[in-house]
Amino acid sequence: MMKEKTPISLYELNLLIKGKISQAFPEKVWIVAEISDLTLNRNGHCYLDLIQKDTISNQTIARSRATIWSYTFRSLRPFFESSTGREISAGLKIMVLCSVEFHEVYGFSLNILDIDPTYTLGDIEKKKKEIIAKLQAEGIFNMNKELEFPAVPQKIAIISSPTAAGYEDFIKQLHNNPSAYKFYTKLFPATMQGDETETSIIAALEKIYAYEYFFDVVVIIRGGGAKADLNSFDTYNLAYHITQFPLPVITGIGHERDDTITDMVAHTKCKTPTAVAEFLINEVTEFEMQLEELKNLFTETITEQIKDHKQKIESLSYSFLPLVQNLIFQKKNKQDILQLRFISNVQNVIENSKAKLTGISASLYQNIAFYKTINNQKIETYRKMCFRSCENYINSGKHKIEMLEIKNKSHDPYVILKKGYSITRKNGKILKSIADINEGDTLENILANGKIISTVKTKTPANDSTN
Repeated sequence: MMKEKTPISLYELNLLIKGKISQAFPEKVWIVAEISDLTLNRNGHCYLDLIQKDTISNQTIARSRATIWSYTFRSLRPFFESSTGREISAGLKIMVLCSVEFHEVYGFSLNILDIDPTYTLGDIEKKKKEIIAKLQAEGIFNMNKELEFPAVPQKIAIISSPTAAGYEDFIKQLHNNPSAYKFYTKLFPATMQGDETETSIIAALEKIYAYEYFFDVVVIIRGGGAKADLNSFDTYNLAYHITQFPLPVITGIGHERDDTITDMVAHTKCKTPTAVAEFLINEVTEFEMQLEELKNLFTETITEQIKDHKQKIESLSYSFLPLVQNLIFQKKNKQDILQLRFISNVQNVIENSKAKLTGISASLYQNIAFYKTINNQKIETYRKMCFRSCENYINSGKHKIEMLEIKNKSHDPYVILKKGYSITRKNGKILKSIADINEGDTLENILANGKIISTVKTKTPANDSTN
């Protein structure tokens, strides 16, 4: 015999589950989980989606809803952020004290009452070390540091927020330097805090790469702010792009205590934007000082060499003076002989040239007179031809004008009317068809010597053979 079914209601089932959970977890428990999603409503309540992932496959193996009520969240939030330097946000691993609850309508959830920031700090530091180890294993950690720094870094690409106080301080410090060095700066705007920081800075680097040939260095600067704002500077993607960049990168992201991964992989790290400006000014100053030292060293060396050579020349002059005087005397005699020969040769060349020039000038005069006569004849011939052509063109034009006048006169309405034709109008409009006339219409007939006003009694179309 079949056992009779004894169902219970959903509400009764949920009450049983609620009771069992209350019995199983009478006390609050500490749990470890990752924040998958986080939402704040207008009442200040914080709703979280907590998950746990498999350490090997990275697949989600557990999930639960959690809540931090507003009165608890108001104290937990600043405590966590001041301790870790990070906001409570998706992606963080947290250790929280919670009560395990089951509601007959809303189901299973965790009510978070406390949080241990030291666990999150450890996880953050662990991730940071993993990123550093990965960059080192790939052999790229020091790539930007190994770039040769320009001797005079004057053309500077800036990645910063245009409204940031740090950017304004940097520009003021750089352009108002006491040595009046000239710096050329170009701002590539980027978001310097919040979730878009990483992608925004990478996008700015890609824009600068298109003008790589123009710039000497890249500076990434931001003003002071919460330590949590530095989270985006500890990512692998941003660090990777900096290590691969072909220009030296200088950071000044305004934090005195901790170095971000961005600071570590950059060519040069400064604490603040003004420190970056001072660093660049010092580099140019150092180069100028080196030039001045080289100039002084060069001047001293040349002065010493000139002094030594002068002494040697004076010494040699005393030794070689008799020989030189004798050599000068011999050379002078040879020079006098050569001078006389040269003068004689020059005079001969001049006389020969005069004779040749006289012959050439006479020949040129004859040729000019001959060509002048020929050209005058050609000009007279062309003049007569042009005159005849113009006369023919004018006569042809006159004939065409006369023909046009005759043609225009033949189309004159007055001439046509004189031949016996008339123009008929109705209400001032010229009639072209009998269809436009009705019996009783008043018509105006215009003749060559006057007009007639008539009234239509009947009308007969052209194809009507009755009349």
